[in-house]
Amino acid sequence: MSEVDNKRRQFLIASGLTLGALALPQIAVASPYRAKSPRELYLCNIHTKEELETRYFDGKFYLDRELKRLNHICRDYRQNEIAPMDRRLFDALSQIREELGHNGQVRIISGYRSAKTNQMLRNSTKGVAKKSYHMTGQAIDFNLEGVSLSRVRSVALDLKLGGVGYYPRSGFVHIDTGPVRRW
Repeated sequence: MSEVDNKRRQFLIASGLTLGALALPQIAVASPYRAKSPRELYLCNIHTKEELETRYFDGKFYLDRELKRLNHICRDYRQNEIAPMDRRLFDALSQIREELGHNGQVRIISGYRSAKTNQMLRNSTKGVAKKSYHMTGQAIDFNLEGVSLSRVRSVALDLKLGGVGYYPRSGFVHIDTGPVRRW
């Protein structure tokens, strides 16, 4: 290979890398989990009656203390077990609320579930998954005070953030951080 060909090749590689690097910030901004503004949630666990108003992301960093408080309110109340929740769930809830212009409570029906609770629910309730995303802190069942479930579901589906389940008879929408799908 001649020196001219080698320099041309190096130039093309460097140009490609530069263009790729320039595209990265755009990709980060476009990602629904990469918003730069602070994020707040106002939650109520319908089973324990606990309420939490929190700013869990300050625009730059997730706040560990607030994430722990969110994990606590989303705990398996039957076993009183706390597990780390996927923070993308909180971002998804925040984004759904923002899209709907909602300032009221996010009412939590189910967050984290221990294996014991999941098995108990499988034995007594139809449609509970054997390997539920709830067991890994990657799912939440909720409704929004004053907003129809169909509107919540519609926005969640439009955002394509993960799985969306619609349970109008039970009064909640399920979201998870698994693959995009619906039921």
